[in-house]
Amino acid sequence: MTEQSDTRIFSINQGDANMRIASAISELHLRYRDLSEGTVADYIPELSKVDPNLFAISVVTTDGNQYTVGDDGHVFTMQSLANPFVFGMVLDALGREHVRQFVGVEPTGNPFNAIVLDRATNRPMNPMVNAGAIAVTGLIPGDNPTDRLNRLLATFGRYIGKEPNVDIDVFMSEKSTGDRNRSIAYLMRNFGTLTRDIDEVLDQYFQQCSISVTCRDLACMAATLAAGGVNPHTGERAISRTALRDVLTIMYTCGLYESSGTWVHGVGIPAKSGVGGGLFAVVPGKMGIAIFSPRLDKQGNSVRGVRVCTDLARLLNLHLFVAGSETGFDDPCKDWHDAAANHGS
Repeated sequence: MTEQSDTRIFSINQGDANMRIASAISELHLRYRDLSEGTVADYIPELSKVDPNLFAISVVTTDGNQYTVGDDGHVFTMQSLANPFVFGMVLDALGREHVRQFVGVEPTGNPFNAIVLDRATNRPMNPMVNAGAIAVTGLIPGDNPTDRLNRLLATFGRYIGKEPNVDIDVFMSEKSTGDRNRSIAYLMRNFGTLTRDIDEVLDQYFQQCSISVTCRDLACMAATLAAGGVNPHTGERAISRTALRDVLTIMYTCGLYESSGTWVHGVGIPAKSGVGGGLFAVVPGKMGIAIFSPRLDKQGNSVRGVRVCTDLARLLNLHLFVAGSETGFDDPCKDWHDAAANHGS
């Protein structure tokens, strides 16, 4: 389902900071809209049908302002973008110590769908890769699969401001081709990391991957994480501050699969990508950023998404370790040349 729109910017007020954001994402959309590098995910048949030229950028600030450009109304599935939110939900329900018995917190140089566990603990390395995400899904509390799904959708609804839907076609496509994830699940059951019925857990996992959002929705979800766990549009808390700390930390170190180190070095803010073409980033205390563009690089990250975030971080000084500012946004670069000189090209 697509709500096509002309390239446009929406903003609620026009202060200097607002104008910088609006100008930056408008220019970045123009800069990268003709970029054709990468390919759409084809190992899930339903994902291979998406138009590879779709492209949207959306930003929501922690005071509720929203800026968006491109195909911002197009609906796509979250895929691994769901992992941080499910992780936070389980942390709030069960506590850090319990969750750490089933999944680690270390980065991995392996692909996101690697059939591998930590040799020392026999746990998945972290909750951002498939193995860790499946293990976390197996911990979602509830009396039965329907109850657990309803809890999951309600949690996502607090981030978005409305309860989302599951794309049934994508869910069935993932379920019918998910043998690699079944292999991961059986390996974890062998070591006691997964204790629930495998088919039930995998169905839940495929459902959370198939949750549908727009780029606007995703930016609001990211902004909720940036705003201390409170949705800036509704004022509703979606995650506790304690769980939020862990979620943002794991996103920072593990959010872009085996490209996570390069991301932290070059962009320097917590982020998560998904093979459906979505990518979101969090600037704590400032804003949430979302990009949708289905063409992926070899690691499974949106090509345009990575480019946009890299340039936006340079232009607005968003890297968490930019000297002289807590997030850098208060001292933006004057122009693109200035950004490249300060941060490297």
